[in-house]
Amino acid sequence: MKRLICLIGMLCFFVMPATSNALWSKSFPSFADLAEKASPAVVNISTVKVIKVPGQIMRFFSPFGKNDPFNEFFKKFFENVPPSKRKEHALGSGFIISEDGYIVTNNHVVSKADKIDVILKGGKHAYRAKVIGTDPETDLALLKIDVKKKLPYLKFGDSDKMRPGDWVIAIGNPFGLDHTVTAGIISAKGRVIGEGPYDNFLQTDASINPGNSGGPLLNMKGEVIGINTAIVASGQGIGFAIPSNMAKKVIYQLKKYRKVKRGWLGITIQDVDENTAKALGLSKPQGALVASVLKGQPAEKAGIKVGDVIIALNGHPIKNSRDLTIQVGALRPGSEAKVTIWRNGEIKDIWVKLGERHLNVASAEQGSSTMPGYILGMKLRPVTPQDVERYNLDEDKGLLVVDVKSGSKADESDIRPLDVILKANFKDLESVNDLKEVIKKARKRGAILLLIKRRGQTIFRSIPLSNK
Repeated sequence: MKRLICLIGMLCFFVMPATSNALWSKSFPSFADLAEKASPAVVNISTVKVIKVPGQIMRFFSPFGKNDPFNEFFKKFFENVPPSKRKEHALGSGFIISEDGYIVTNNHVVSKADKIDVILKGGKHAYRAKVIGTDPETDLALLKIDVKKKLPYLKFGDSDKMRPGDWVIAIGNPFGLDHTVTAGIISAKGRVIGEGPYDNFLQTDASINPGNSGGPLLNMKGEVIGINTAIVASGQGIGFAIPSNMAKKVIYQLKKYRKVKRGWLGITIQDVDENTAKALGLSKPQGALVASVLKGQPAEKAGIKVGDVIIALNGHPIKNSRDLTIQVGALRPGSEAKVTIWRNGEIKDIWVKLGERHLNVASAEQGSSTMPGYILGMKLRPVTPQDVERYNLDEDKGLLVVDVKSGSKADESDIRPLDVILKANFKDLESVNDLKEVIKKARKRGAILLLIKRRGQTIFRSIPLSNK
């Protein structure tokens, strides 16, 4: 019996590793076929930028600077030295999207370049690329090379279908090592990293390094679901890619118009936090709160007002202010959009004919004369003509915040000295007593909403209230 047990144990020792290896190989796919098929459509991009260096070098020769007694002597020789030129070289990646040579890459790869060369896989010849269009706000660029043969190309996939945990591979030229293939997963979606108003990145742990910029992030079908664009320099396995569904719309416009045309409402907006939701009577924090409406812009013409909360656009729910900016920007200027708002406890639909957003406009879709004591941590008094002149205020009405107690509710809600409180729960304030009355009525909701003027900007701030 003991001998039989030993034989079974030995058999398991030899069989189990083989079984384990088989299960391991089935669990983890090979990316070889995918990489082999996709790599020919990935290109190496090299750029040259000519930098002008000032030609006035006289002062570098003397420790006395302007006081050098030989200054006048040397001046005649060096005063009119023309500026010299220095060439800066940079490398990046890109991928072909059509057989006739259209190429997608990052804007920062080709920005201000005097010469752009594209090298195909396995090729030694560099093709001079022409910039068709760029979009700095999404960091995308469209190039074109003229080649007499049909080129291999990649198709865009649906980035919305990608889920955290899905396999992806990146192909590019990190540190000049052309056609490097790395694999990983989608780590997260909808990342905001402060690159611009349309941040909505896919995060991946597939290794991305300098030189990968502009290269494709591919799903297991070989479709481009992202354009690699940024990394966290201090981290490992943290890279970011522009979602393909955003990129497709931008690339289409760059090809057709050579620039991107985006919708524009003409408002400044901010997120709705929990206290603001309570003050407005919303069941949960959602939507984009309208902080100001620009005169003569589409929103004003349509009847959108300060204090409205935009909760949907063309039937699509709005999560926050960034969500609204992205959705409006994806619409065509001149088109009509149905804006669903929350106003005074009611839901209304307003049709707006969108304008066109430009880079040079804000991207924010943005009693007694004295009062002893503090209200909610604020010391307040009505604004006087002297205040307007003394503090360079642009409002001669409302309540001036004289002081804010450290650690108070007002302090925690980002109320600052010299803020001018114009309205409380949309009621005009002429005296401190006006504010007290609004606070009494607002306690049931648990928060109060203040409209504030700060350094020329109109913003909302909400302060939580107790029921007592």
